[in-house]
Amino acid sequence: MTEYLLLFRNASNENGYLATSQDMDEDMPKWQSWISAIAAQGKLVHTAPMEYQARIINSEKVIDGPHKESNSVLVSGYLICKSDDLQEVVDWSQTCPILKYPESSVEIRPLIPFPIN
Repeated sequence: MTEYLLLFRNASNENGYLATSQDMDEDMPKWQSWISAIAAQGKLVHTAPMEYQARIINSEKVIDGPHKESNSVLVSGYLICKSDDLQEVVDWSQTCPILKYPESSVEIRPLIPFPIN
């Protein structure tokens, strides 16, 4: 089976995510149900939301704060799953709870096994 990385992107404000505590409380059962459906098939590898705080390191400096696209969209979480069929992963992604928010998306990236010698 191929492993896939699903990157969850969502809009943010200057110092945090746009979702309120109430939004998160309301969304949690939806996320639990969505993730459980993948796990019940034995296809969940790992998942986690991300804290807003981040550090970006490049060859010249260290920057405090997460990378944001020009429209203030950033990666807010991820899921790694496995499947023999990309369309199955697309179908799961189309029902992801993140999609209720404006500017949100799910990016699907197949993972390449890293050779370890």
